[in-house]
Amino acid sequence: MSKLMKLQNEELSKITTDASEEKPALAEQPMSKLFMCIGIIFVSCLLLSNLIAGKMWAVTDSITLPAAVILFPLTYIFGDVFTEVYGFKKARFVIWMGFAMSFFAVLIYLVTIGLPHPGFFEGQSAYETVMGTTPRVALASFAGYLFGEFSNSIILSKMKVMTKGKNLWMRTILSTVVGEGFDSVIFITISFWGTMENSEVLKMILFQYLFKVAYEVLFTPVTYAVVRWVKRKEGVDTFDYNVKYNVIKG
Repeated sequence: MSKLMKLQNEELSKITTDASEEKPALAEQPMSKLFMCIGIIFVSCLLLSNLIAGKMWAVTDSITLPAAVILFPLTYIFGDVFTEVYGFKKARFVIWMGFAMSFFAVLIYLVTIGLPHPGFFEGQSAYETVMGTTPRVALASFAGYLFGEFSNSIILSKMKVMTKGKNLWMRTILSTVVGEGFDSVIFITISFWGTMENSEVLKMILFQYLFKVAYEVLFTPVTYAVVRWVKRKEGVDTFDYNVKYNVIKG
């Protein structure tokens, strides 16, 4: 495993631009077609994750997780690609686009649920169960997403500058440990605290968090491959020097 990481680091080093040669203008370049394609995949994974989150997965007799855990961690992997290749500012744009589209999707779900249905339509109750959401769950989802994604991006960006672009595996895993931690704690606590035994809520937080982090670790070779390919394709490797980590603008 250590030899594999060493080889991957050497390959990435060939692509990574030395700090003294990095062009500040790279972060300000127009968004490419590849950037937009990856952004579409990111937002799609996010919307699908929110849609399938209502399905419960009985991992074992004592461990239950929302089905979204099979897809949602991919948003962190794509988030790592955005920050690593294009920098924090571009990643921030995509994170907010994901939030906006999620909010829009929830509004459309609620509007369609409220539309009058004909008497012969027998699926209204099932439709409400699948597509409906309570304000509490929506708030939990939005808050967990924003805190998790932004903390992941900021930590990855700062660590890239500190390590001069080396040890991507360490940076992606450590940023995920923090980001997924925020997401799991915020989402499950707001959604379920007071609706079940506290011990069950804590168990859900722990197992969901461990599953997501393990997901990231196992996909590390894939993250390396995607980052390497995108950097070569785009000719971009952004270092966030003198960047103000304002999640709104700057």
